[in-house]
Amino acid sequence: MSNPSAKSSKLKSILSMLVIPIAYIMGWTFWTFVLGNPDNFTNGDTSLNPLPASEVGALNHYMGVMYHGGFVVPFLLCTLFTAIIFSIERAITIRRSKGTGSIEEFIQKIRTLMMKGDVESARKECEKQRGSIANVVNAGLTVYSQMEQDKNLDKERKLLAIQKELEEATTLELPMLSKNLMIISTIASVATLLGLFGTVLGMIRAFSALAQAGAPDAVALSTGISEALINTALGVITSAIAIIMYNTFTSRIDNITYGIDEAGYTLVQSFNARIKHD
Repeated sequence: MSNPSAKSSKLKSILSMLVIPIAYIMGWTFWTFVLGNPDNFTNGDTSLNPLPASEVGALNHYMGVMYHGGFVVPFLLCTLFTAIIFSIERAITIRRSKGTGSIEEFIQKIRTLMMKGDVESARKECEKQRGSIANVVNAGLTVYSQMEQDKNLDKERKLLAIQKELEEATTLELPMLSKNLMIISTIASVATLLGLFGTVLGMIRAFSALAQAGAPDAVALSTGISEALINTALGVITSAIAIIMYNTFTSRIDNITYGIDEAGYTLVQSFNARIKHD
């Protein structure tokens, strides 16, 4: 029989690979049909300057300005949409991994129950809490019960068996938490570089307009400057969002990891104390 968990993981990987192409299509569509709406430009010509805000409103004016950012804008919008999509996905996943209640309260309940030796009640608390910490604790409790009933192994081997199970369960949980974070981290750097690339192209266009004989081409000059500034702004905004979200998720994952370590330590110490007591 095929493993449903493996199928689910494979499906999620395929969906993750499709996010970037879909985000680019969204970015190109937004740039072409929304920012490039002819109603935003003089005489409906996208090659001319955007209409002033007094005529079409501030929003339409700035959309026209953004359109003049050039062909780099769809790529920058792609990175922005990708960062937003993966940030939403990570927020949902990490929220589920955290469980239904407070991590600190859950660990305190497990600590209290294990001091009493009430393994079944601890299991019920794991079922209520759910999430990564509860999964690791539940796996540890299973081996904990087995080691209590085992009369052949010595104390040290029993402790090692519990620790090994906790480590294996943790190893299975952590990749799910950190998945796609590398993409968000990469976007933080790539967006800045794309913005810089667009800025360079815009400045080349602006200086080319100034270098013409006679009077400079005002339209080409303004278009070049707009392209440079818009790409810079989009790159900085996207990079800032990606950095903030990456640091936020990393902090939450560290909190969950700390909770897993603390819960595992509680189980090991509880078993050690009960063996001494017995």
